[in-house]
Amino acid sequence: MYSCRPAVPADYPAICSLPQTEEELFFMFPSAAYPLTPEQLDAAVRMRWRPTVVTIDGVIVGFANFYGWEEGRHCHLGNVIVAAEHRGTEAAGCLIRTMIDKARDELNVPRLLLVCHHTNPRAILFYDKLGFAPYGFKRMKNPQGVTIVGILMGMDLASGDDGQK
Repeated sequence: MYSCRPAVPADYPAICSLPQTEEELFFMFPSAAYPLTPEQLDAAVRMRWRPTVVTIDGVIVGFANFYGWEEGRHCHLGNVIVAAEHRGTEAAGCLIRTMIDKARDELNVPRLLLVCHHTNPRAILFYDKLGFAPYGFKRMKNPQGVTIVGILMGMDLASGDDGQK
């Protein structure tokens, strides 16, 4: 059974091992250099809120946090990653539902936002299933310098939506 808890610095090496390719790291953390290091992760986490890991039997299999928190308005879900062997299981659902609850109950925001790259259709469909809806687009460059589309998605937390469709 998956469970979530706050991330601590001792978790950083395990979190850094989750993105297995440059593309996976780009999906998780677009400004990071591959391979992800504990130092890069620590620098990001210091400027973010509620770093959280999802675990099974004590093993870290995913990570997420928030950025862009504007109290009473919104925050952004970021640095989301789930280990390849745990994708398609309940790991991501457990992690994202926990983050939805934290955004609503701990950060007191009525709206949770995220950016999902158009080159990651599996994630787009996953977020849609949880109740996130597209509201705009953002031009981005991938690590090879190619322009891609970041799909801006959001969820109204004030409606009592529990993150399930």
